[in-house]
Parts: sequence; structure tokens; C-alpha cells
Amino acid sequence: MPRSAVLNGLSVDVEEWFQVGAFERVIAKRDWDTIASRVEANTGAVLDLFAETGVKATFFTLGWVAQRHPRLIRRIADAGHEVASHGWDHQRVFTMDAGAFRADLIRARAALEDASGQAVTGYRAPSFSIDTRNLWAFNELAEAGYAYSSSVAPVVHDHYGWRDAPRYAFRPLKDSPMIELPVTVAKIGAKHLATGGGFFRLLPSALTDFAVRQVNGEGHAGIFYFHPWEVDPDQPRVKNAPLRSKVRHYSRLGAMAGKLRGLIARHDWGRVDTVVAREAASLA
Repeated sequence: MPRSAVLNGLSVDVEEWFQVGAFERVIAKRDWDTIASRVEANTGAVLDLFAETGVKATFFTLGWVAQRHPRLIRRIADAGHEVASHGWDHQRVFTMDAGAFRADLIRARAALEDASGQAVTGYRAPSFSIDTRNLWAFNELAEAGYAYSSSVAPVVHDHYGWRDAPRYAFRPLKDSPMIELPVTVAKIGAKHLATGGGFFRLLPSALTDFAVRQVNGEGHAGIFYFHPWEVDPDQPRVKNAPLRSKVRHYSRLGAMAGKLRGLIARHDWGRVDTVVAREAASLA
């Protein structure tokens, strides 16, 4: 099938393998610095894959990671990719009030800009944790000067989701040019099916291809995401994690790099800030 002429947003949520929601009840934040880091090697593998396939992407990165691995952040920037914010330490936005969220944004951005030498204008909430419970978060992002957010998942999920959100770029505030770019879902009948991250690993690639071509056919960009730890089949196993968490986190890690190469080859991909500029024209 021929490619669409639409440029899609390729994104990586940069965090350690142990900083995921699946392990938050069995690995305490106070213990993070005692656990062997794998984020530099894993993100390096992703950078190598992108260099091999000739694509640029956006790396939504935790400030916690940037503070500890500034050379990694500089490597991302020097390779021509966008460095954007994923918050400080993967705390879900709906667990914070406006003041705490504002402080989290400031702390993360400072670490990312210091390490990258780039202005940080994009944001993705940990675990897509902006929804109808905390729409005030968009006001905080706009006041902080962010050009865009990619923090909404238009799905029903046990950890997150805003089922009735638009499936492609929209302006969440009437008095701000800031754009929200939801991650792409497949619409099949009345259902919305998630496609990125673990869903991409576990489900047939054809579902993601369908979702991207579906939104492209409507004249909009697809937004795809994954994590560096998803290309690391040798990462440690957390024995006391719940079974559901183990299945979500560890299944098909060895298949991920190959699936990514195929996905990249079948669609046109670029940085999310480039996609934002194109989507803004359609929203004018």
C-alpha cells in the first residue's frame, strides 16, 4: 500500500525501565537511585535505530533522567531530534494540584534545557494523565509557554484515558494557540483501540498501520509513542510485580525493534514539533 503524504509524529517517552506505572506499587521512588540504570544504553539503541532508518523524532524525557544523564540528552539533541518534557519523575498529573504541577513543569524543563541546549516547547503527561478530571492542566501548560502537549489518550483504560476526546490535533483553550495532539487510536465501529507502546508490542502491527492510515485519510497526522526499555529484552524481572503488570511490561520485548523498523518503513515520520506546525495551519 502506498504511503500517505501526511507527516506523522514519532515519539519516545524516555524513562528508566523501573519508572513505569506497572511497577509503582512495588518499586518505591526512594529506591530508584539504588537500581542499575539502563536508560542510557536503551535510548542509545533507539538513537542507533533512528539513524539507521533515517528518521527524526521527539524524545519526551523525564527531568529526573536529564539530571542524571545530561550527556544522553545532549546526544539526542545533537542528532537532530527534539527534546521535550515528560515531567520530573513520572508522577501522574491528576495526582497533583495546580501548584504542584507548575513546580513539576519548571523543575523538569530546567533540567532538560540545561542538558540539551534546546528550548523545550512540548510536553507529554506521564501515563497520559490529562483528562476530564484535570483540564486545568492545559491552563498551566499555556501559561508556562508550551506550544503543544501530547498528553491525551482517547481510550478507556484502567490507568488513564479520555474516551470522548478528539482523535487528532485540537486547541484545548479558547484563548491560547497551544495545541493538544492525542496519541493515535484506531476507530473500529464505536470502539477506540490504543496502538502505541505495549499495545504495539502485543497486538498485530496491522492495527497501528490501520490507525495511522485512518487519521491520515482524515487529513491529520498520526502520533505514535514507545519507550526505550521496550527494546531491551534483557532487563531485570520484578518478581513481586502483579501478573498483569508483568505481562504488560515484559511481553514481546525481543520483537519490538523489528516491529519498529517495519512501522517506520511503512509511513512518513518526523519530530512532533514539525507536525505541530503543520497541524496549526489546519486549525487556523
